[in-house]
Amino acid sequence: MHPVPADDVPADDVPAARQTIDVLLADDDPVVRFGLTMMLSGAPDLRVVAEASNGAEAVELARRHRPDVVLMDIRMPGTDGLTATEMLRSRSPAPQVMMLTTFDADAHVLRALRAGAAGYLLKDTPPDELVVAIRHAAKGRPVLSPEVTRRLIARVAESGQDTRGAAARRRLDVLSERERVIAVEIGAGRSNAEIAARQHLGLTTVKSHASAILAKLDLNNRVQVALLVHDAGLDQPNRPE
Repeated sequence: MHPVPADDVPADDVPAARQTIDVLLADDDPVVRFGLTMMLSGAPDLRVVAEASNGAEAVELARRHRPDVVLMDIRMPGTDGLTATEMLRSRSPAPQVMMLTTFDADAHVLRALRAGAAGYLLKDTPPDELVVAIRHAAKGRPVLSPEVTRRLIARVAESGQDTRGAAARRRLDVLSERERVIAVEIGAGRSNAEIAARQHLGLTTVKSHASAILAKLDLNNRVQVALLVHDAGLDQPNRPE
């Protein structure tokens, strides 16, 4: 699987522009929450509106404060961050969720991405990169480390692949032939502009196809499209379907 670009997000996936991005922190370590609050306080467009110590509290506080972005730890007592992410992303309107994790949680992070999380960050992410990632997430743009993403996919690719592959191919059957081609291009990590050039299509046409793909597959972002293409084996030309 290739890194997925975060450009050209369909308009329906992008929240309305606003002066301040409201952020909810969910981590069972109060020291981590304090450090994150201090990091984000230096950015004039970010505001921490609430702090949660577990997943259940994060879901309740998100309902109350309606944050734009939730920074979610994975391992918390009671309701963990993965379950909380699935709960949050199933709601409407749903906040963007960025996972906070350590590298030993590969399979868990993949589950979060499949649930519609905007991506993940390592807890040692530099403050300036953290701020940029939150801004991207607030606009519906996935924030992923390409190298770690490749390792995530490699780690779990063989687990349940036959079942996932068949299910993924059935889901992709709802696409037209042209949409299927565009989906494979998205899975290859290409931007809309690159797809337009390769397929000899107008940029507006590619954007329209990308929006239709998300709608037909009931997905939130291009990362999920890429994961589905990967599961179906369409990013590996020599792999039998």
